[in-house]
Amino acid sequence: MTNLDETRRHFFERCGVGVGKAALTTLLAGDALAKPHFTPKAKAVIYLFMAGGPSQFEMWTPKPELQKLHGQYIPDSFLAGKRFAFMDTSFKDKPKLLATKREFKQYGQTGTWGSNLVPHTAAIADDLTFLHTVSTENFNHAPAKLFSTTGYTRFGRPSMGSWVTYGLGSESKDLPGFVVLQSGPRGPRGGAPLWGSGFLPTSHQGVLFRSSGDPILNLSTPQGVTPRMQSQVIDTIRDLNAVRNESMVDPEIATRIAAYEMAYRMQTSGPELIDFTKESKETLALYGVEPGKPSFAANCLLARRLVERGVRYIHLWHTDWDHHDDLTKPLEDVCRQVDQPCAALVKDLKRLGLLDDTLVVWGGEFGRTPMGEIRDGKTGRNHHIDAYTMWMAGGGVKPGVHFGRTDDFGFNAVEDPISVHDIQATVLNQLGLDHTKLTYQFQGRNFRLTDVAGNVIQKILA
Repeated sequence: MTNLDETRRHFFERCGVGVGKAALTTLLAGDALAKPHFTPKAKAVIYLFMAGGPSQFEMWTPKPELQKLHGQYIPDSFLAGKRFAFMDTSFKDKPKLLATKREFKQYGQTGTWGSNLVPHTAAIADDLTFLHTVSTENFNHAPAKLFSTTGYTRFGRPSMGSWVTYGLGSESKDLPGFVVLQSGPRGPRGGAPLWGSGFLPTSHQGVLFRSSGDPILNLSTPQGVTPRMQSQVIDTIRDLNAVRNESMVDPEIATRIAAYEMAYRMQTSGPELIDFTKESKETLALYGVEPGKPSFAANCLLARRLVERGVRYIHLWHTDWDHHDDLTKPLEDVCRQVDQPCAALVKDLKRLGLLDDTLVVWGGEFGRTPMGEIRDGKTGRNHHIDAYTMWMAGGGVKPGVHFGRTDDFGFNAVEDPISVHDIQATVLNQLGLDHTKLTYQFQGRNFRLTDVAGNVIQKILA
């Protein structure tokens, strides 16, 4: 035994750290104590978030009447009481209906309509569950994203991934239970609170990964530090924190200890996780992954590998979907970036027998208007919150289903309207969690992801 080891041992014995460690073990066992309210259909969720608001009219929702009445004013009855982010309906020259220039055809046994922007995803339409009547509460990007992920339009609430790990814990000992991946030209508006833990213990916040290099910045051991030296540092920090926890009994101290130890284990599990050399050429080609190059495709493959390793909730953000003034090349580029990888992820999970218990969710914070928006002589579409399209796959939802119907212009839901809170309630339900019972007391009252709303979308469940 070295002098350092002997000094540490005697110091912590005198401090009574043995009792502290026992208490700490109980705190850190929270994940092991978590359990579903009922038998789950899914073990994991992969949420493919298209940040900016993808246009349902250019991909999934052809409207013959909209094509026919292109250039005409939308009836005033549709605009009464409505507000838009960048469109003043009080002007005499009200917005005009905008037809799509995209070509649509039907796919699969379900006859699902898909455009030439999404041929790969449309080709697997029989494996997907489409939700055509989703509505949300805010027409600005950051609040709408917060609403989609936290159930509230302002900062401070836990994200859905945090609620999931709070309710279920994680099956992985070497990786976080909630992982966040980003792609696109920038991060999503709203930033880290979109995957934050809010008032839940910070052990439940999302951990931002990268798909190349170190999965997490500063994860690698500094040059000149041996494994033994690092282990001694980690042990010492852990024991000091345990002493502090003995007097404070603060769950954030337990979180800090768990974070150090998780980072230590991830120095082995992390590099192996992003080592795509073990994937076949066929798999890389399926996703369209270029090894060593960060992309949405790489993140989709990484999401599958995370599910295989027991990670509970994986949230992918892909930005640049905000098309106010150009529905041509910018939209074509972003669709090209995600179409093949989305289809590949579903096919790969199905091939490996993982789709049945992995719920894949695709969508943005809102959709786009059936009316055109003109900027600098170019025409795009404004933000639309009343009815837009999302899809799900696997995880106990019925494949090949089209849920909900909109009017001839795609403006309002006329059959089976649903809300973001309904989406959240359904995701939790598939994981075996009752959204009305998954609560946390804060500032004197119980909070939940779905606030005082939300219904499970029973019609889409297998």
